[in-house]
Amino acid sequence: MTDIEMMDCSEPGLQVERLRAIMHRLRAPGGCPWDAEQTHESIISNLIEEAYEVVDAIKREDHPHLEEELGDLLLQVVFHSEIAEGAGRYNMNDVARGISEKLIRRHPHVFGENANGVSDSDGVLSQWDEIKRQEKGSEDKPYLHGVGDGLPAMLKAVKLQKKASKVGFDWESAKSILVKVKEELAEVEEAFENYEEGGVVPDELEAEIGDLLFVTVNVARKIGVDPEVAVDRTNHKFMDRFGKLEARLKSRGISLADATMKEMDAEWDKARQEDQGRV
Repeated sequence: MTDIEMMDCSEPGLQVERLRAIMHRLRAPGGCPWDAEQTHESIISNLIEEAYEVVDAIKREDHPHLEEELGDLLLQVVFHSEIAEGAGRYNMNDVARGISEKLIRRHPHVFGENANGVSDSDGVLSQWDEIKRQEKGSEDKPYLHGVGDGLPAMLKAVKLQKKASKVGFDWESAKSILVKVKEELAEVEEAFENYEEGGVVPDELEAEIGDLLFVTVNVARKIGVDPEVAVDRTNHKFMDRFGKLEARLKSRGISLADATMKEMDAEWDKARQEDQGRV
């Protein structure tokens, strides 16, 4: 057995050290060629995929699977840290130290000598944002500077809207945003007048669709619905209904490739009615 396999990891925390040792061995001479060849850039997709798989396990309340997925996500952190250490930049200890110090700095109401009276979540978040702006020296930069950088567009939209809301720039109610949704939809319809299907999409139409999506995200945020969760739920519903559609056609000896739109639409309606408990 190797030294890593024989490590005594009975003490709390030592399993993380074992993981670091394994990753170091994989990238060392004589280790795994694939692991040794990887860079920060080459494993970006792995990091994103593992994060989404963690989210999926949480939403399904699959706790045993969540434990496994958290391990896969932790591996990505260790992997990136090992790459950085090999380049002489920083290591896993530096990463852990940095986040530990950040947590202490941004929770003065817990770790500070003089608690400042912050007692609810809203106060904590406001304090966090202010300390963050001071740390980054962004007091003189635009208020929304850097918000959501690197996030997918929908998640960034939510963060921008939440940040603007903190200084009072927000709709009075969700119903008032629905009026805006109708206005934006009308503008999309108007922009469609200059579009021929199959042709180049005019910039105006793309912009109006973006406005419609942005304001729809605003509705979700205002009532406390996570748009990512909502869309993912619809994705699963679509997959389930399309699967039923496909199965029904197959039972009739019809493949998807041979089915007409009329036939598929009829089976879709049946699947939808089943979901709604009408069949």
